Amino acid sequence: MIRVTVAKLNGDCQSWSFDKPFKIGRVPECEVCIQEEHVSRNHAQVTYELGQWVVLDMKSANGLYLGDRRVDRIPVGMATTFRLGVAGPFATVEMETGAVETPMIPAAKPLEERVEKYFKETPGETVGDHTIMVRRAIQRRQKKQTSKWLAVVALLAMVAAGAGGYAYYVAQEAKKTRALAQEIFYDMKSLDMEIAANPTPSYQAKRRNLEQSYDKFLVTLKVYDPKMTEQERLVLRVARIFGECELNMPPGFVDEVNNYIGKWKGSSRMKNDIKVAIANGYNKSIPDKMVAVGLPPQFFYLAMQESNFDDHISGPMTRMGIAKGMWQFIPQTAVKYGLNIGPLADLPRLDVGDDRDDAVKETDAAARYLRDLYTTDAQASGLLVMACYNWGEDYVLPLVRSLPANPRERNFWKLLEIDREKIPKETYDYVFYIFSAAVIGENPKLFGFDFDNPLI
Repeated sequence: MIRVTVAKLNGDCQSWSFDKPFKIGRVPECEVCIQEEHVSRNHAQVTYELGQWVVLDMKSANGLYLGDRRVDRIPVGMATTFRLGVAGPFATVEMETGAVETPMIPAAKPLEERVEKYFKETPGETVGDHTIMVRRAIQRRQKKQTSKWLAVVALLAMVAAGAGGYAYYVAQEAKKTRALAQEIFYDMKSLDMEIAANPTPSYQAKRRNLEQSYDKFLVTLKVYDPKMTEQERLVLRVARIFGECELNMPPGFVDEVNNYIGKWKGSSRMKNDIKVAIANGYNKSIPDKMVAVGLPPQFFYLAMQESNFDDHISGPMTRMGIAKGMWQFIPQTAVKYGLNIGPLADLPRLDVGDDRDDAVKETDAAARYLRDLYTTDAQASGLLVMACYNWGEDYVLPLVRSLPANPRERNFWKLLEIDREKIPKETYDYVFYIFSAAVIGENPKLFGFDFDNPLI
């Protein structure tokens, strides 16, 4: 049996099973009929030839694609995914294998017993012509049987080699599928930047379609393994929320996040901060402001890390002046985003004439600042945005700009890989504290906290 599953561009998914060749196309005569504009009338045929199922392009105008390469013929493996047209739906074809009986070679034990009893050769014995004839017949049979077993051994060796080759083929197909999934993810990131700059319905609809395709690939690749703990799943989910691809997560990242989760669990700080946020409505107003500018609502936890949601807090004097307010704006950044600086700017105290002490105004400015980081140099990497916000643009951005200018290569993980020794411990801690707080926030009770997700 052969099974084909098609993930349509609207997010629908449909499957068929066949025990004979079938056609894929747009016309009703095709057994797999797909009404999509990128699917040709008679697009492809799945058939059995030379001992193997294959997908053949029926000289379609739109073609078959493996990744970004157009092909005419695709051997079917355990789960072979290809695309109908360069921008059409994805199809996965796989074999549904069953038990196969292997013919048994008849045993020759009764004949061998007779040979042992009546015709065993003994040195110096005298035997008749009939006995000699039978012995020669037995020798010929044994020689023939030996040849047969050698052939069986050779066949088994060929099967083993074929199995190894097939395993290699399956691994290569999985690698291609993984690469294609990553391409879709980074197309999503490019759209995220467009949405943050211009949140139109058309961009958002394209984003949803890409995400549905990406989710199906994650299922095929078994990224969210059933054996995975819920805590591990949350780390992957939050990484994706902040613009990092689950398929590229570096070794040790989950362990490091768990380390910082342990730090939060060992303190009452997060519990107290969430209580303050809920009392002042920040758990609603901050996420709403972030979503309005096309950012993840989880940037709520950046304000928690900056100020514990204290909207009148002042930092120490630095060469850039005193940072003030819930989002800890320095004077230079505050002025850039339209905030008035009060007469007490050089004093670590409340200043009613300073817009940084106004939570609503500063949150609005912070959302615009974060969006600008998100859509330009940080390339939709939430973790890079956090690093820029903490360490300062003048320090982080030169390192960020030294990375390739595309979302695939410009992310926090790549920054750690290349410039880990240049990143201050404060900034490293800052990013992991915010990320781990966002993980906890998705399901606080899983981690032993007695409050619910504050963003819901």
